[in-house]
Amino acid sequence: MSDPRAGELQVEVWRGGTEGRYERFSVPRRANQTVLDVVTWIQRKLDPSLAYRFACRVGMCGSCAMTVNGRPRWTCRTHVERVAEDGRLVVGPLENLPRLRDLAVDLAPFFDKWARAMGRFVPPAESGAEFAVVPPSSPERREADAAIECIGCAVCYAACDSVRWNADYLGPAALNRAWTLVNDVRDGAQLERLAAISGDAGCHSCHSHESCRAHCPKSIDATGSIAGLKRLAAWAMIRGDI
Repeated sequence: MSDPRAGELQVEVWRGGTEGRYERFSVPRRANQTVLDVVTWIQRKLDPSLAYRFACRVGMCGSCAMTVNGRPRWTCRTHVERVAEDGRLVVGPLENLPRLRDLAVDLAPFFDKWARAMGRFVPPAESGAEFAVVPPSSPERREADAAIECIGCAVCYAACDSVRWNADYLGPAALNRAWTLVNDVRDGAQLERLAAISGDAGCHSCHSHESCRAHCPKSIDATGSIAGLKRLAAWAMIRGDI
């Protein structure tokens, strides 16, 4: 019996920036082959000018995220045998981000929105000399723990319909980060952060389609985090705090 993994893959890869086209390559099919293996083979064997990103190759950095057969994925953790349709792959850059060249996108807008959402820890003005004790079983710590594993790969951002419709929308990753911080009892900028994420392009622009949750490689429920921000922001507005 012939090995179904033998033969060749027909791979279409995006070439160019905003203006470009898909080019087709034939790649030998191998056992346990990942999409990143395929892209690397093309760059090393067929076209050294192909631009793409990767680093760890083991699903820790997220830098190899691309669009594979219409879905944003980590290519290092995506096995060809799971996604190839009739021996074909279509590999493109992440959506909702400026295309630099080929499979590489400009992540500056993505991280700029983290800054706009105040996605950084702000020590309180009076922090004291002692270490803050945060019980692991506290409700706030549990809420933060559920959302804190984000590594900033931008897969959720690429999958988000709200970002596609509204380029100013902060996006699920930035808002998820804000949620972890508003649940950090040590942080000293809670009201400022709620004000930052409650504007026209903030948490209330989320339509709860759950594309972020469905596509997140780490199964983070960013939709749930954003729903939590909506509740906190609404109560802060009712109280007149923001």
